[in-house]
Amino acid sequence: MNKSTCVDVQRLDVRRGKSLVLDQVDFQLSPGRIIGLLGPSGSGKSTLLRSIVGNQITSDGAVTVLGKPAGHKSLRNRVGYMTQSASIYEDLSTRQNIAYFAKILRQPSAEVDRVLHTTDLAGQAGHLGRDLSGGQRNRVSLAIALLGSPEIVILDEPTVGLDPVLRADLWKMFSQLAATGSCLVVSSHVMDEAMRCDEILLLREGKLLGQMTPAALMESTGAENPEDAFVSLIAAGGTKQVPTQPAPAPRHRATSGGEER
Repeated sequence: MNKSTCVDVQRLDVRRGKSLVLDQVDFQLSPGRIIGLLGPSGSGKSTLLRSIVGNQITSDGAVTVLGKPAGHKSLRNRVGYMTQSASIYEDLSTRQNIAYFAKILRQPSAEVDRVLHTTDLAGQAGHLGRDLSGGQRNRVSLAIALLGSPEIVILDEPTVGLDPVLRADLWKMFSQLAATGSCLVVSSHVMDEAMRCDEILLLREGKLLGQMTPAALMESTGAENPEDAFVSLIAAGGTKQVPTQPAPAPRHRATSGGEER
């Protein structure tokens, strides 16, 4: 794995009983980018994310993260993971939830304040988990995943069930995080979210149909929207050769004020 690669997946197979959940999946990811992992429900997205984190038993292949095997103890504070279900305790406040996980990760108390600010949760710091909205609960889970400023952030369907305004707010936050150099892997079954990513991985029935930029997806299929483009790629049998040109630099860049341009 070269220095510009933060995740290297080679010939990954995952079986569940007699079923092949992931089938010979290959790709590499670079830092400072938002990677969209897109595909229908049941396509293997969560299994693939768990494989990168190191929480998934694999059948064959290799997953290398920041130069180490996935799940290596040295990656504990270098990889953040937000599960599909909110990882919070109902009877603890927002601050207490984050402080609890900060203690487990041996992070200083200043980290709690930092991630509260990053996720715009300072105003809800004293609110109990049971009193938070769905969007706020998602942001608490994201704040926990961001403890220690991980180099890779894995987000499993973080926008599911959210209204368009909250989804837009989260994607703005993702862009700001990528601008700091983090690699974000964001799974979704909403194809419109593909256009918010720097690069996308298209997964269906455990197979990687392609790794490409959103622009390359649209251009190669001639479709008018991402959903039609995905259907077109399925009809064509998928291809790992798209795009033929190198992926362009990310759209986001950190400014002196820490905002995206």
